Amino acid sequence: MRISVQEAAFDLGAESAAFAAGHRDMGAIVTFTGLVRDLPDDNMHAMEIEHYPSMTEKAITDMAQSAVERFGLGDALIIHRHGRLQPGEMIMMVATASRHRKDAFEAAMFLMDYLKSRAPFWKREISATGAEWVAATDEDEAALSRW
Repeated sequence: MRISVQEAAFDLGAESAAFAAGHRDMGAIVTFTGLVRDLPDDNMHAMEIEHYPSMTEKAITDMAQSAVERFGLGDALIIHRHGRLQPGEMIMMVATASRHRKDAFEAAMFLMDYLKSRAPFWKREISATGAEWVAATDEDEAALSRW
């Protein structure tokens, strides 16, 4: 299991290939990559993501370990960026490895729902009209409640 909270961009292909390598006993690998999306009026300049490193890494590690146990994963990877990101940039990646695809997909969704709603990141959208903090939506909370 690997957790990385980092400012630097990551290479999706290299991370996916490295994660898949050596998992000969796994039947499924699921990956998800989240992107910084633009605002509906195509007016966002950037998203700034802040966090407290030790608190964030511990919270994500604990949730990843929970996913490994709950879904019987052989491995998990979470990369989440912080700092100033532009629309279209990769913000995060989740990868799960399991003997069966259902467990790999469910674990990836579980982790993505957690990261969206509960991981201790503070996000601010910067647009031509100013800056605004982003809160979890009702839809995000509903998605998390299924677990």
